[in-house]
Amino acid sequence: MKRKIALVLVMVFVISTLAACGEKKSSKEQFVVGFDAEFEPYGFKNEEGEYVGFDLDLAQEVCNRRDWELVKQPIDWDAKDMELSSGSIDCIWNGFTINDREDKYTWSSPYVNNSQVFVVATDAGIENQAGLAGKIIAVQKDSSALAAINDEANQALKESFAEVVELSDYNTAFMELEMGTVDAIAMDIGVAKAQMSSRDNAKFTILEEYLSSEQYGVGFLLGNEELRDKVEATLMDMVEDGTFMKIAEDWDLQDSVCLGE
Repeated sequence: MKRKIALVLVMVFVISTLAACGEKKSSKEQFVVGFDAEFEPYGFKNEEGEYVGFDLDLAQEVCNRRDWELVKQPIDWDAKDMELSSGSIDCIWNGFTINDREDKYTWSSPYVNNSQVFVVATDAGIENQAGLAGKIIAVQKDSSALAAINDEANQALKESFAEVVELSDYNTAFMELEMGTVDAIAMDIGVAKAQMSSRDNAKFTILEEYLSSEQYGVGFLLGNEELRDKVEATLMDMVEDGTFMKIAEDWDLQDSVCLGE
């Protein structure tokens, strides 16, 4: 009987040890990046189901250099502030516009110069913003393009539209544009180019007139200068040794980046 009890105790010990090993987590500090998973080329899910993009590559390099573990956390863009304030994410890093949000977050230095543009169907015959009068315009909810449309400087342009339709993502917007249920999409120029390149490029045209211009930064919870400073210092090291520009070139964004200028 004693031998049986001893055997049972040994088995329990072995199982407990294996379970503990299985539950052991990485000792590295986690860096949780919140991003919109449909915001190509900054952060998106590729055909293999992996989360990739310019911003995620930058974040991964920062983590590699600081010995952090990167956690790529796709979020509902409408809920980004709740995710940040609750501590579910450490920052918003996803083509995030600084302009008109300067006092709402603790920001890194701008790293991309960006513009808001209109994308139309090539065969629609719309050549400029004046041609959008009486048209239905699609835009992503809570996006920089929506903020630009609602800006007082663009009030006359907005009033010329028949309707502004707010959609959850740009994949849906392009489907609507192809079907003809909307006449144009207001969006970031970098995202527009990426979306067009993954489709039949010739079907779409970017109007030359910009809706607005802006800059992207990494947004941290207001007051979290400590984490911001660590990330920014590492980004500046990447600028100095050329890694930042190499990553930008990988995503064909070398003409848009501005960090260190």
